[in-house]
Amino acid sequence: MMRIRITLQQPEGAVLNGEPWPDEGDEVEVPTAQGAHLVAAGVAEAVDDKPAPRTRKTRRGGDDA
Repeated sequence: MMRIRITLQQPEGAVLNGEPWPDEGDEVEVPTAQGAHLVAAGVAEAVDDKPAPRTRKTRRGGDDA
C-alpha cells in the first residue's frame, strides 16, 4: 500500500476506488501501483511516513590557549 496526498481536485462525481474523490490536500492509502500512477499523472504526491532523520548536534571545541 502507498500513502498519497491529493494535489489536484477532480470534477464532481469523480471516484477513487468506489468512494467520492478526496478533496485537494487529503491523504489516502491506495495500492502501490495505483498510487504510483496517480503521482506520475500529477494528481497526487507520495507521502513519506518516515520521520526525518535526526541530526546529531556536536559541540565545537575551541582553543583554550
